[in-house]
Amino acid sequence: MSVGLIGAGPWAEAVHAPTLAAGPHTRLAGVWARRPRAAARLGVPVYERIEELFDVCEAVAFCVPPGVQAELAVLAAKAGKALLLEKPLAADLDGARRLADAVGESGVASQMVLTFRYSAATKAFLERVRAIQPFGGYALNISGALHTIDSPWRQERGAILDVGPHMIDMLDAALGPITGIRAHGHTLGWVGLMVEHQSGAVSEASLTMAARLEHGSSHVAVFGREGTEVLDGGDLGYDVFPDMVAEFAQTVRRGGGHPLDARHGLRLQEIIAAAESQLA
Repeated sequence: MSVGLIGAGPWAEAVHAPTLAAGPHTRLAGVWARRPRAAARLGVPVYERIEELFDVCEAVAFCVPPGVQAELAVLAAKAGKALLLEKPLAADLDGARRLADAVGESGVASQMVLTFRYSAATKAFLERVRAIQPFGGYALNISGALHTIDSPWRQERGAILDVGPHMIDMLDAALGPITGIRAHGHTLGWVGLMVEHQSGAVSEASLTMAARLEHGSSHVAVFGREGTEVLDGGDLGYDVFPDMVAEFAQTVRRGGGHPLDARHGLRLQEIIAAAESQLA
């Protein structure tokens, strides 16, 4: 499957471009970016106009800020291109709704880059969770990324918009659909979430990207009447991105939907928007 890449920043260069180019399920057809000189480093054709990229690919992968993704992914969907979308879906709820609506109206396949969910370790964890009759849990994601990363939207919006989708999605997958959320703290400091699930379970999440520490950490723990299960972020392995791309190619070839599609991304954005409205 021929895939065009939108964006040429460090994450695109380190992850998206080499994974898409490596195959065997995908071929990197070209790239469009606001900085063509950076795009030239990726070793594939660079297109001046985004429509020219659409002409040479079946699908488009995004590695740009959320607000830019929400705008350009609508164009790609209207051009009939399948979408591999970064989290969060958009910078705000209106943008997320417009993008999800465009995907629905065009009927193109879409899939979110929620990296935890493509790991074999995560899939085994979620399978074990179902057997313990879960009633509660917590998620933790701690790093010092705000001190080192050059990303204006992350510096402005912090942990809730960046790592929040990963942790909220994992709690949602492990304990059932989220129906309510209460938030406190500051998104550029420490964020605490109290989460209610349709199953009756309750959970908590603690997020920060402002810690001073050498190595970050993330994990999810679920407690049930028949035991406890824990997933450490360090257990995800190096197969996550190739497996994600293989799953994306399969989704596009097969047709139909994917559980982690744009509509799922919109639901996560709605939860995050509710939390952000309560934060300082």
